[in-house]
Amino acid sequence: MPGPSPAVAAVRYAVRSALADLDPGAVVLVACSGGADSLALAAATAVEGPGLALRAGAVVVDHGLQAGSAQVAARAAEQCRALGLDPVEVVAVEVATGTGGVEASARDARHAALAAAAAQHGAVRLFLGHTLDDQAEQVLLGLARGSGARSLSGMPAARGLLRRPLLGITREQTRQACRDEGIAWWDDPMNEDPAYARVRARRAVTDLDRDLGPGIAAALARSADQLRADADLLEALADAATADLGPGPWPVAALVANAPALRSRVWRRLLVGAGAPPGQVSTRHTDACDRLLTDWHGQRSLHVPGPLLVTRADGLVTIAARPPVE
Repeated sequence: MPGPSPAVAAVRYAVRSALADLDPGAVVLVACSGGADSLALAAATAVEGPGLALRAGAVVVDHGLQAGSAQVAARAAEQCRALGLDPVEVVAVEVATGTGGVEASARDARHAALAAAAAQHGAVRLFLGHTLDDQAEQVLLGLARGSGARSLSGMPAARGLLRRPLLGITREQTRQACRDEGIAWWDDPMNEDPAYARVRARRAVTDLDRDLGPGIAAALARSADQLRADADLLEALADAATADLGPGPWPVAALVANAPALRSRVWRRLLVGAGAPPGQVSTRHTDACDRLLTDWHGQRSLHVPGPLLVTRADGLVTIAARPPVE
């Protein structure tokens, strides 16, 4: 009998590699939206999981953002069951309209639902269907935001329970794998709506590929891998430097002894450790803090999220809660 097509084989190999370190009997769940990427991932996991004596299931999250979303979720669940996945669960979530926008709120709600499903079923691994193209788009968005090496390093292949086996697989490969296996997928209309930044990034990658030559997506993904290694090292060094500083107040000389690339990360750790919400600490805040060391001319205390005050006095830097306004 002929073997799997090249596209199917590539997806299965990526999945097999992501499962190889698990013990027999372990539970793996695939987050499936009904799109080509997650269905190709589900199909490969349904083959490779049992082949390694693992139990493979799926979780379908219904965000409720579009008319008919419940039907789409039910159809995706049916397809997962037909592939042989078990357990298969549909989870409906409520997406709040937070300050980060619909995309961020939907992601938060989805990840919370996936984490709860993993805990419920005792899963030791949770697969997400992000591809090389998604990685390239993520890097481009990070570049547009000017957020530094960590943002440019894209999505990690592994973090906690989460695994992204398809970061080396293109979107076209997952579609071809579905075609070759006779799997019909759902195209999310939100993926064509330019109101969303990720859709504009997708179109930008396509334009760059056309204007600068093929291979842009792969090059951006490679850059992400390299920058992630750099960022991981800097984060580890910043952890060590922060530990060496100990509790505040901190001598100016001890802070300024760190290289600038480390100081920005140390400042972030000091601010968050003092009570600043991590999502509100930006480069603007850490740069302002650093000017207390490198451009000191007697400036007043800095107001940073928390609400906190950062003050330099008598050769020492303190971070303290802002006193209430009377």
